[in-house]
Amino acid sequence: MLIEFSVTNYRSINQKQTLSMVAAKGGTAEDKNTFPTNISGLPYLLRSAVIYGANASGKTNVIRALAFMRSFVINSFSQLSEGSSINVKPFLFDAVSAKNPSEFEIIFVIDGTRYQYGFSVNGAMITEEWLISYPPGKHHLWFTRMFDHESSGYKWQFGRNFTGQKKVIKTATRQNSLFLSTAIALNDDQLKPVYNWFLNKLLALSDLKRLVYGNTINCYESNPGRIMSFLKTADTGISDIKLEKEPIYPNVQKIEGLLLSLPANEINEIAKTFKIVTGIKTIHNSGNGQITLDFVDDESLGTQKMFNLSGLWLDVLDNGGVLVVDELDSSLHSLLVRHLVGIFHNTETNPKNAQLIINTHDTTLLNPDIYRRDQVWFTEKDNFGATKLYSLVEFKPDKNENIEKGYLRGRYGAIPFIGDFEF
Repeated sequence: MLIEFSVTNYRSINQKQTLSMVAAKGGTAEDKNTFPTNISGLPYLLRSAVIYGANASGKTNVIRALAFMRSFVINSFSQLSEGSSINVKPFLFDAVSAKNPSEFEIIFVIDGTRYQYGFSVNGAMITEEWLISYPPGKHHLWFTRMFDHESSGYKWQFGRNFTGQKKVIKTATRQNSLFLSTAIALNDDQLKPVYNWFLNKLLALSDLKRLVYGNTINCYESNPGRIMSFLKTADTGISDIKLEKEPIYPNVQKIEGLLLSLPANEINEIAKTFKIVTGIKTIHNSGNGQITLDFVDDESLGTQKMFNLSGLWLDVLDNGGVLVVDELDSSLHSLLVRHLVGIFHNTETNPKNAQLIINTHDTTLLNPDIYRRDQVWFTEKDNFGATKLYSLVEFKPDKNENIEKGYLRGRYGAIPFIGDFEF
């Protein structure tokens, strides 16, 4: 479960901005929109959060920052070689910030223990990395690394509770790879829960245009009824789905884990048993019987998006993870977005306390029946072009205040300033 995420000097974000999932005291809908952590001293957490703001105000960059952190944890060791550049973008509208590293930090809970993990990184190297855990009543430093420019090397510190192969991992850790990522590549068991939280529990989608439906296909093949039920609640009109498959053969290089030391004829025979999905057909009922449509060519963008999201939605609800989605309302009706958010606010459909973070322009969601005040966030740029992320709670709105109307009237900021157009 996610407690908070902070980012500094990344894209339109200059100074440190923090998104907190900690529930404010005295809020409404506590039984639906919040949940206890069962950790002494830790308050209730929110099941969801929504971010509003004008176009180009930085909403997407908050989600991009989360997506970058997840991707870098998972891939920094495996996908970068020695000397490869790191695709991180600092705030460019300030000469000092443009030369400084970007910083990412996240606080989360695994099996009753709170963890604080973060790193600073520029285009060439990691300048700092740290991991701290907080078992009940304790504080454990696991490791820190900080680049020292005078010695052109790292200063390391390891806590006594970290029992892994420190020297081996430290030696293998490149300047452009995280210690956490390197440790997992070297099969360090102690750090696996932290790494697996990023891999399996945090799903950050910063670009839905590139969202593929592999997750949904896997879910459909294992339990087609769940996917169909999900699509039918969205009134897509789809009564059934058929997957078109073709053998991978002769493209044997696509088969992961295949022992290429086998004789060529044996490899080819094995390859013939593997098939990949090459197309999706949707079945619709009509007065003239069943109609078959091509998923990509014939279905609406909204239906395609619902299908793409359905596997991820069900996966995060099943596993109690964190789903972060950019522009959820794009191509989806307001009532459908309300329904998707409501799934997370229902203890029956969300028994494992999965969390949802979205950004949107759909102001109809600014309704006390959907979101508490502490779940609503805004982004706005200052006079220097830097994004500020702030909570609705800061405005202390009255219980009976119409939040949607107040937002559209500019009471909370984060709206576009539209000038006159001269013909």
